Amino acid sequence: MKFTSKDITYNAIVCVLYITLTLIGGPFSFLGLQFRISEILILLCFFNPKYIVGLVLGTAIANFSSPLGLIDVGFGTLATLLACLGIIFMKHLALAILFPIVLNAFVVGFELYYFLEAPFWASVGLVALGETVVMIIGYFIFFFLRKRKDFATIINAQQNLDFKI
Repeated sequence: MKFTSKDITYNAIVCVLYITLTLIGGPFSFLGLQFRISEILILLCFFNPKYIVGLVLGTAIANFSSPLGLIDVGFGTLATLLACLGIIFMKHLALAILFPIVLNAFVVGFELYYFLEAPFWASVGLVALGETVVMIIGYFIFFFLRKRKDFATIINAQQNLDFKI
């Protein structure tokens, strides 16, 4: 995969947006029931796989602010990477949103269980609940945005412009 200066610029913007939206969310961006609005950006990988770089880097940097620090940098970033890798192969946006929901639920849920001794299934459920709400919002945002003529150009889309529901 070759990166142009435009790709690098777009990834830098996505990285900064991810960090900013995570930090603005404050305590709602970390731990159990999290509503990390920045997670909506993960769906950009559905349209351009190159966004993985900016999203993974943004997640890693944002997670330095987590109460779990380096632990969350490792686990949270891994969950984002795996979710992005799953999303890029999807043709249905409704199926693509399942990757961040399931992966964050289990990876972050395990992290909370192991390092904070929180109940495992409660942690998985709370993370899944927050991620589901955010992904449904993201789904509808991208579902409606794709109908705009300039949408593909603005996000530098490379695939899935005619995605199925």
